[in-house]
Amino acid sequence: MRVKAFEQLISREAVARRLVRWLRDKKGRRFCPGCQGRVIYRLAEGRFRCGRCRYTFGALTGTWVGQSRVTLPTWLWLIKLFELEGTAHQAAVQVGVSYPTALRAFTTLRRAILAQEAPGLLRCEVEADESYLGGVRKGNRGRGAAGKIPVFGILERQGRVVVTVVPNVTGKTLLDETVKMVKRGTLVYTDKWQAYDARTFCGYRHLKVDHGRRFSHGKVHINGLEGLWSYAKGKLLKHHGVSPHRFPLYLYEMQFRSNHRRQDLFHLILHAAVQPVPDPL
Repeated sequence: MRVKAFEQLISREAVARRLVRWLRDKKGRRFCPGCQGRVIYRLAEGRFRCGRCRYTFGALTGTWVGQSRVTLPTWLWLIKLFELEGTAHQAAVQVGVSYPTALRAFTTLRRAILAQEAPGLLRCEVEADESYLGGVRKGNRGRGAAGKIPVFGILERQGRVVVTVVPNVTGKTLLDETVKMVKRGTLVYTDKWQAYDARTFCGYRHLKVDHGRRFSHGKVHINGLEGLWSYAKGKLLKHHGVSPHRFPLYLYEMQFRSNHRRQDLFHLILHAAVQPVPDPL
């Protein structure tokens, strides 16, 4: 969203609420977050009551952003700063909220965009590669680096990228992840590490590039994923440390940004944030 459009959006709270209502309501019709009833009565102070179950709710009740008491204009500022890849500390200073409040808000946004990701098998031509992400540690680099988190990614050329945290980078683990993400018969490009060799026996066409000699040989390369790992490592450095239990959310955020890099991220993030929170399994 352009700056001028954002200024108009936050200039009046009524305008922002109309946008949120349009993004949340199904085909413009309000529904009860409790029983999904359609007979809704408007009450004072912008609240509503369901004529079916008598549940009283607000415009943000049951949504991701409704889990916090932060006002809607503050939420819009936090979403804008999140879109611009600011840190929670920077957002806290700019918006005038506490650091824990900004961190909880950013964590909520990461959970919201993850919940909106549509699964689907990758196909045609894909790149597969593993890496180790985390803070600077002394010791070995690359495979077997101490204190870092192993991650695995598959990039569909001219399409989506899927990344995940893995317990290890053994051949079995990486093959299992490939089977879950990629359609059989797909052409898979990897480096020459032996853990990738089993793909040929599982219905995939497999071509390898030897990084000891060259980084590409025509179409045989994994430069797309190498670029993603480089971007991810640079972004993580800005946060000055990420806790292990939150790390997957940061990783999936990078997946989201890569998959939607040509779209209006503010609109996508806001749309995800005002959707109902899924029921826990």
